[in-house]
Amino acid sequence: MTQVSSHAAGRSWLVYALATVALWGVWGAIAGISAERGFPETLVYCIWALTMIPPALIVLAMSGWRLDRDARSIFFGFTIGLLGAGGQLVLFYAVTRGPPYLIFPVISLSPIITITLSLLILKERTGKLGVLGIVLALMALPMFDLSLSGEVGGLGWAPLALLIMLCWGMQAFFMKLANNTMSAESIFFYMMLSGLLLAPVAYAMTDFTQPINYGTDGPWLAAGIQMLNAIGALTLVFAFRYGKAIVVAPLSNAGAPLVTAMLSLLILGAVPGPLKIVGLVLALIASVLLAIEPEAADEPEPQNDGDPA
Repeated sequence: MTQVSSHAAGRSWLVYALATVALWGVWGAIAGISAERGFPETLVYCIWALTMIPPALIVLAMSGWRLDRDARSIFFGFTIGLLGAGGQLVLFYAVTRGPPYLIFPVISLSPIITITLSLLILKERTGKLGVLGIVLALMALPMFDLSLSGEVGGLGWAPLALLIMLCWGMQAFFMKLANNTMSAESIFFYMMLSGLLLAPVAYAMTDFTQPINYGTDGPWLAAGIQMLNAIGALTLVFAFRYGKAIVVAPLSNAGAPLVTAMLSLLILGAVPGPLKIVGLVLALIASVLLAIEPEAADEPEPQNDGDPA
């Protein structure tokens, strides 16, 4: 295994985290276009799984095709991938059972799971600015999607939303844990394989009785949009490689909606409601605090688990 040098760790985590924020922020602003133009979300998932292939192969090639193939690496890799992709599939079903304006605020709190596990198990700590940034980020997240109007339509969605929150919170934790013993390139490769494994499930969930747009603004447009999602997932893996999970998770989860909201305001002229404005302000302050936190980078630890097979 390669050892992470203190120089490499430095502020690299911040570069990768901000790249994730930018990529996911732009992706969030345009992600709904595919469904609006008649290409269902379940097929968008299939396209997303395919867009994971190019970046996975590129970074693996850049690392000399060194894929960690020991049992622990395979377990971690598929656990991370299946938690993320499985959560996405549950989300498709959840939005048919309940209102998105209640489901997404619950899901957005997934960093609570990541932070709790990282504090208890990885013993991660941060400074006062980091603590304040984490608290503000967690306060801001639900406000991006929270709406106090509309009918709830039953509570069958609640366990599903909590399950997705748990899956994505644990995924981020395992992503950090795995980075201690395997390469980021291998982690992302297994994430790609996991996404492909669940693609047939998403395909089977598609309602083919409804008209589907197979034109250039259907699957091809979806591919372009989802490539932002895929590359953002890759940079997130590297952010966890060099940074503390208790900082990377809230920064990426709060920063991306902030960029999305700002782009929606600038491009679409969409004026956010009062709650979203408060969330934007809190997210902005939190992002700045987390970015300048001097104790956000991981301290390098020797990794003597042997060379990858």
